[in-house]
Amino acid sequence: MLSFQELYDSYAVDVYRFAHWLAGDRFEAEDITSDTFIRAWTHSSPIRTETLKAYLFTIARNLYLEKLRKEKRQATLDDRHPDPAPGPAEVAEAHGQLRWIGSFLQSLPEVDRAAFVLRVQGELSYAEIARVLDLSLAASKVKVHRVRKKLLVMRLDEEVD
Repeated sequence: MLSFQELYDSYAVDVYRFAHWLAGDRFEAEDITSDTFIRAWTHSSPIRTETLKAYLFTIARNLYLEKLRKEKRQATLDDRHPDPAPGPAEVAEAHGQLRWIGSFLQSLPEVDRAAFVLRVQGELSYAEIARVLDLSLAASKVKVHRVRKKLLVMRLDEEVD
């Protein structure tokens, strides 16, 4: 009975060469070779080939074919149809910007904040904002404009820092 080391030393070069010709890749051949000897050593049923070398080649070929079947079931992803959803970095940045805008808006007087939110979020006209907040049309326009201007100035200051 051969020891594992004797088995490996006797046939590893031949199995590796065979696996390399099958796979065409050095790293894949190394994987197939090591898996071949593990399977041969742990397999308990009798060998059904003429020689031990043929038995090892059969295992190596079956491992290679198994790898091909697995690869066939896997679809490669391409960039022709990228996911339109924002990635984790964009989501994190958007959340950070929302928190920053939220804290900025909380620092404003309530009537200014309400005018801005009604215009930007509620998409109300200036006339509707004036009615909701009981302001003149000109005052509603001025309040929204001033908030936008403050927001722009603060944003530019933040980018400079």
